[in-house]
Amino acid sequence: MNKRPVVALTGASGYIGKNLLKKIEESADVIALSRNGDKYGDSEHVTWRSCDLYSMVDAEKALEGADIAVYLVHSMMPSAKLTQGSFEDMDVILADNFAQAAKKQNIKRIVYLTGIIPNDNEPLSRHLRSRFEVENVLRAYGTPVTAIRAGLIVGPKGSSFPILAKLVKRLPFMILPKWTRMETQPIALPDVLHALDEGMRNESISNRSIDVGGPEVMTYWDMMMKTAGILGKNPRAIPVPFITVKLSRLWVSMVTGASKEIVYPLIESLKHPMIVQKENYVEGISNGKISFEESAKHALESERQEGVRLKLPQLPSFKQDVRSVQRVTLPQGETADSTALYYVEWLESLLNPWVRTTVDENYRCRIGISFSSKPLLELSYSKDRSTTDRALYYITGGLLTDSKKNTRGRLEFRKIPHKDELIVAIHEYMPSLPWFAYKYSQAFTHLLIMRLFSKHLEKRKAEVSVQKT
Repeated sequence: MNKRPVVALTGASGYIGKNLLKKIEESADVIALSRNGDKYGDSEHVTWRSCDLYSMVDAEKALEGADIAVYLVHSMMPSAKLTQGSFEDMDVILADNFAQAAKKQNIKRIVYLTGIIPNDNEPLSRHLRSRFEVENVLRAYGTPVTAIRAGLIVGPKGSSFPILAKLVKRLPFMILPKWTRMETQPIALPDVLHALDEGMRNESISNRSIDVGGPEVMTYWDMMMKTAGILGKNPRAIPVPFITVKLSRLWVSMVTGASKEIVYPLIESLKHPMIVQKENYVEGISNGKISFEESAKHALESERQEGVRLKLPQLPSFKQDVRSVQRVTLPQGETADSTALYYVEWLESLLNPWVRTTVDENYRCRIGISFSSKPLLELSYSKDRSTTDRALYYITGGLLTDSKKNTRGRLEFRKIPHKDELIVAIHEYMPSLPWFAYKYSQAFTHLLIMRLFSKHLEKRKAEVSVQKT
């Protein structure tokens, strides 16, 4: 008998993940990964594991024993009570942890669901630029990556189609900005699941990027009108040339009630044509069979008959923790390790004479104020978990941290693969100050200091370049 492959499925409790899990558990043993995996019961071919991919240790444990890993992760939603930083930088951390863990656990192939990357010579939107960067990060450590690139996915949940359906339901007439006439190739959820399944099974498409789309090329207005027809509506259209993408994302968020974290990146991407490209076409995978009208009917009928609401993701609740992530320049010749130590030295020079910093022979850093022997923060270097490309410090004490609750708080400096850039990130930090006081004092100060540090590194890099020329 052939051995069933073991598939590690990230986002197994999400919209795409739940449906993919049902499809592949018939032929594979699945390690279903979720931040709240302990809430789900195991079955004969499904084992649930709790996993926080912001932790490299968690990522390594999550992929243990797997042959293939499916990456369905996106960080558009906040991941802590206070999340400082862009979704692009969060996505880099998640992908880098996952890719390094995949290499360590000898994963044979990563299958990644992403967006179609257009070749329209326009600068990519933030959302698509981030999706492409994640694809490159996943490939950076040698594990083959099969990227399934899709446009708008039509189904009863998710994000894009529910936004479109809510616009049609709630507006008796619609203003049509320029982006509503942009062509796209929507694809039904079952066709996406088929493509992902092929990515796991079909070794001939390993390490390729494959575009997938449905049988029709349409404009967003075409999709709105077809959706309106299914709902028995006939909205009036008012084309306007002057509403920008920025204005559009605002009114879409207001009309649909969706959070700006979801709406803004998606609307910004609608300026691009999202059509399957010939160079990324694979027969039997790229060409979805289900029409837009058929998939939209199914989604809307699911809402009406089965009580499945066309529901957008909602902001989760969090403990009083902090995640703060910033991207900075890496000067030539420097490493993540050396930049971390330099940051502590620079911090004292910036805030002299009020702040004093020390670093001992074990790289334990203490940041304090001049008139007190007690440190504000104490950072303990993790030698075992650090490399030249990643310096990891655990937050182990200080007046500004809640020592009882702060069990996983950490600061890291991480080089982005193939770029002269660093991610500087604080994870799961539990402040000792009352939340309101912390948010408008210490948190604000940290952002200000990181902006100054970023500008300082840019200046330092420019000076090194001048000296070499």
